[in-house]
Amino acid sequence: MQFLYSGLTTGSIYTLVAIGFNIIYNTTGIINFAQGEFVMLGGMFIYTALHFLNFPIYISFIVALISAFILGMIAERIFFNSIKIKTEINLITITLALAIILRGASMIIWGRDSLKVDPYITEKTVAMPGGVLTTSSLLVIVVSIVVAIILSFFFKFTKYGKAFRACHNDPYAASNCGINVNKIKMLSFAIAATIGCIAGILITPITFVTYNDGIMTGLKGFSAAIFGGLGRFSGAIVGGYFLAIAESFFASILPSGYKDAFAFIILLIILFALPNGILGKKKAERV
Repeated sequence: MQFLYSGLTTGSIYTLVAIGFNIIYNTTGIINFAQGEFVMLGGMFIYTALHFLNFPIYISFIVALISAFILGMIAERIFFNSIKIKTEINLITITLALAIILRGASMIIWGRDSLKVDPYITEKTVAMPGGVLTTSSLLVIVVSIVVAIILSFFFKFTKYGKAFRACHNDPYAASNCGINVNKIKMLSFAIAATIGCIAGILITPITFVTYNDGIMTGLKGFSAAIFGGLGRFSGAIVGGYFLAIAESFFASILPSGYKDAFAFIILLIILFALPNGILGKKKAERV
């Protein structure tokens, strides 16, 4: 059971990262490989607000989230909106370049050392059936579930959420219906960056943060999104938790060096057997 509890904490982070991938993909069709860097930046932002600016904890959260939101908008305007020829290869290359730039800038600003943030709530151990959870882990799980529910409701049932989906399904028809497609695309990057920032804020007191944390976190989140079905919110949740729980279990019986490889083995199996993911739907093509 302890492997399950450990997996739930990590799975909550994978789920948020996978949701970030889905938000941008559902709106623009782009797979943003820089998504993991916003998780790292969330940790850096909250560290800076708490320890350099000495803001109260609630103000620090708001400052970190607003910073990520603005950075997401700027990234979309500079790196994606201004490009002239938007082929898949060009866009993927740009997301990789953005990730490298964010990582390099973070190393220059915050250095190479691991940065520590104190727990946001009093650290206690909570006894669970067959294991224990810390209060920090419970906070990660609860906040992640709440964020996933709010986002799912927003994109399914609100006017603005439907506008996001319309932009992906048919941007020309959406534009003719009065939807500002460019603005929606910019907001998708901003929201995805904010979701990544939330994941970074939540996990930093548990794992600390360094400038290169975003690489593996982003790839694991991408694997979770593919596993569940790229573009599916429910798939992101299923994929995130399954991947993390399975990873936690196999790390207990295999050498620790295989832990990170496990996510990619799962990814390859899914791509071979179920290219659309376990909850993904095969798209019909008009001929």
